[in-house]
Amino acid sequence: MAAEQSSGTSDLLAELAWRGMIHDTTPELAERLAQGPVTGYIGFDPTAPSLHVGNLATVMLLVHLQRAGHRPIALVGGATGRIGDPSGKSEERQLLDEATLARNVAGVRRQLERFLDFDPDRPNAARLLDNYDWFADVRLLEFMRQVGKHITIGYMLAKDSVQRRLETGLSFTEFCYQLLQGYDFYHLYTQQGCELQLGGSDQWGNITTGIELIRRMAGGTAHALTTPLLTKADGSKFGKSESGNIWLDAELTSPYAFYQFWLNTADEDLPRMLRVFSLRDRAEIEALEAQSAAQPEARLGQKALAEELTERIHGSEGLAAARNATEALFGADATEALRCLDPAQFLELFAGVPQAQLPPDWLAQSRTVVDLLAEASILPSRSEARRRIQAGGIRLNKAKVEQPDQLLSATDLLNDRYLLVQTGKKNYHVVVVG
Repeated sequence: MAAEQSSGTSDLLAELAWRGMIHDTTPELAERLAQGPVTGYIGFDPTAPSLHVGNLATVMLLVHLQRAGHRPIALVGGATGRIGDPSGKSEERQLLDEATLARNVAGVRRQLERFLDFDPDRPNAARLLDNYDWFADVRLLEFMRQVGKHITIGYMLAKDSVQRRLETGLSFTEFCYQLLQGYDFYHLYTQQGCELQLGGSDQWGNITTGIELIRRMAGGTAHALTTPLLTKADGSKFGKSESGNIWLDAELTSPYAFYQFWLNTADEDLPRMLRVFSLRDRAEIEALEAQSAAQPEARLGQKALAEELTERIHGSEGLAAARNATEALFGADATEALRCLDPAQFLELFAGVPQAQLPPDWLAQSRTVVDLLAEASILPSRSEARRRIQAGGIRLNKAKVEQPDQLLSATDLLNDRYLLVQTGKKNYHVVVVG
């Protein structure tokens, strides 16, 4: 997906500053950016087949880098992913086999292409590289002679990512990670003219190791920019739901669940999330913030953010599916929205809801809603079913049941086999006929 360009290369720091996306920079970065376009990179370890929303803050750094006229490099860690970065981790990661890593690298590549413009005809086209391409043939003795001799043990031990792990245990493999990432920066500096590395604030130690290697091995000057690690207003980790990570892969997190994650953003978190993740300009975002503060019940900012990101990640079809699913649960025309869901979407939406099975010929004889409630064991008796219907407490396919003797037919089935019964505001039951 193309990233629209802003007015000039010197605008980057100002843009990131008002969005609250700068944690730290090297002192000379502003001066270097004022001189003209710079090439910058971020590394992504392929420890899973998909990026998750926790990765998005750093992805957005690359987006803004390109929009400001600079050249972004997305580096997939096909080599360093075989080791695992100890930064921010309390224990060592499980090492992955080559087939798993190859699958994960391919998945990360596809997702990054939704954010950056890789068109080779563009002057600042993004590049997608894999550090396995230059590490695959590196020999240990050669690496130790050419790289290891430039960084002292004391320098490596002083890094926060190392200090935090010394008491709980840090393998030599993980200890060396900062050398490998530092060499990535050196390689990109010498081969791609890359002068800037960006990342989360927990990456500062690894990034500055690369800057030091560039100074010692190439006599050059390089720069760093880090963004704050995102947490929610209550202090909890950003990017997780009750079911775990919110992934960018529709197979791991459905467009509906992805949409709902952003729609459920807390009011106190909304301004920061809009500034970090939306590509709307400052005037639009500040207007949304003001409207959301004045009408919090309307959730205008949450809806805008959910729609923008769902369409960016899952396309217009994914956004339409997420809207249909949301309408099916909460909308005024929920019955029609239910009929627009395909079987997979329906089952995903009502995963975990109690299910009952009725035989294929169950509708062959005249059947009423009372029969359905009793024979599917949704309510304990026909008399209780009648009482609940008369009290207005039963809905079929989101439509209120007005009469206990309302007849059912095959036209009531969703996807030709499902009936959705609601016996309370949040009490759903799926009946499978067939």
